[in-house]
Amino acid sequence: MVTLFQHVSTLAGRVLLSAIFLTSGVSHILQWRHSTDLMEQEGVPLPNLLLVLAIVCLLLGGLSVLIGLRARLGAVLLILFLIPTTLVFHGDWTAGSSGASDQMLHFMKNLGLLGGLLMVLAFGAGGFSIDLFLRMKKVAKHQ
Repeated sequence: MVTLFQHVSTLAGRVLLSAIFLTSGVSHILQWRHSTDLMEQEGVPLPNLLLVLAIVCLLLGGLSVLIGLRARLGAVLLILFLIPTTLVFHGDWTAGSSGASDQMLHFMKNLGLLGGLLMVLAFGAGGFSIDLFLRMKKVAKHQ
């Protein structure tokens, strides 16, 4: 039996997990030029197109996880964003690189985010979600 604590915890987890992605999506829109400049410095091809795709993943995935509507699909979008971003922008934390400890910290933070997203992917949105509401409505309709 699922408890109220579990429903509240999954809601709080989704809010906290989605916050960084939604904030990042808005930030990339507001700082478009800066974002594309960083992408060009890292050798990313077609920075404007890939930035649009990144923003779509960040905002749609973040909103999906936040409200719990097709949260598994939202988690997939965020995972598809997070893996290449982590490898391209935070993968060089060798001893000789500048800012190596900062990059290692960002890399590890992203691994933690990836872990949270994998949990959403595995278990769904949980309590207080639109997904759960729609499931309950469907079951009630068939009774």
